[in-house]
Amino acid sequence: MSEALKILGVPPNAWSVDAAIADITRPPLPSQIITLPTETKTLRLDLAKTAILVIDMQNDFCHPDGWLASIGVDISPARSPIGALQVLLPALRSVSVPIVWINWGNRPDLLNISAATRHVYDPTGDGVGLSDPLPSNGAPVLQKDSWAAAVVDELEQKPEDVKVDKYRMSGFWDTPLDSILKNLGRTTLLFAGVNADQCVMVTLQDANFLNYDCILLQDCTATTSPAYCWQATLYNVKQCFGFVANSAGILQAIKLG
Repeated sequence: MSEALKILGVPPNAWSVDAAIADITRPPLPSQIITLPTETKTLRLDLAKTAILVIDMQNDFCHPDGWLASIGVDISPARSPIGALQVLLPALRSVSVPIVWINWGNRPDLLNISAATRHVYDPTGDGVGLSDPLPSNGAPVLQKDSWAAAVVDELEQKPEDVKVDKYRMSGFWDTPLDSILKNLGRTTLLFAGVNADQCVMVTLQDANFLNYDCILLQDCTATTSPAYCWQATLYNVKQCFGFVANSAGILQAIKLG
């Protein structure tokens, strides 16, 4: 094969081409098999087919000056995944597992947001809702490129990381997430972030429906909802949608690998 062939696309979903040839064999990435204990089974998985989705670890949900705190919610549970993610994400980057940041970041004009969705964030009509200024600093609630929608300072984003804006609880609806994951050849998804019973769970369910293998990382996920919501989330993931594991198991597997 000619050395002049140019790579089009993102491996493993890439072609090699020149003026005469289009190589559409799409060679797979080299396998990186690890063994991961979960609460129900021991998994054998391929890190070359794995990505982590970090959902809504942003100021509006996890910062004392953000939207949740402004309406009286104790956001300390939402901050609990930060420490585990600070350790796990660099380890995943070291073995080329994509870090996908999924943040709620609306258009300023809210043209793709329904009244039903807006009602969740301003149920009385006289509160601080989507794109309204926060009382603490004036940042527009959950608006793309605002302080409110930014990832908390404690979690470092790298240039090679992937960023996806979402506009409702699921990270898949009306976003390019599915196309990105398919281009990257990632079929196993690790889930982290907040709230476990809302945006994380809905995104995980949609991933399951789209035929991804789903693993919820218990110590990298949290919720500000009542404890029974957390218990129901863990039960439903294990019963219906995937597996529940901890970051320590992944770190140990990478170390042994």
